[in-house]
Amino acid sequence: HVQLVESGGGSVQVGGSLKLGCKVSGYRFGTSDMGWFREIPGKGREWLSTVTLFGVITYGESAKGRFNISQDGAKNTLYLHMNNLKPEDTAMYHCAASGGSCYPCQLEGTYNYWGKGTQVTVS
Repeated sequence: HVQLVESGGGSVQVGGSLKLGCKVSGYRFGTSDMGWFREIPGKGREWLSTVTLFGVITYGESAKGRFNISQDGAKNTLYLHMNNLKPEDTAMYHCAASGGSCYPCQLEGTYNYWGKGTQVTVS
């Protein structure tokens, strides 16, 4: 039974930083491509970043230069470090796992497992 549980969201001032975590259970960490998405009501899900099981990292335009994805295998946890936050970053942030390889990794349909999300509010 695969579970992804996000944490670390909250309210932050413009220009601030947050570190989101995604605890993984139910499969061997590091054997799946994983990504971060965010969801704004009425706008659908936006892809932010992916780290493949080979360690290749890619970022979407909204994340480039401000967000960093990382992972800690000892803790079975994926992270998203967010810096210089803006009001337009306000959203529900979700982590996702493909269960293998994602392609193309920008599409939410290539991920089989999702967390329920953690809310980030920037004001």
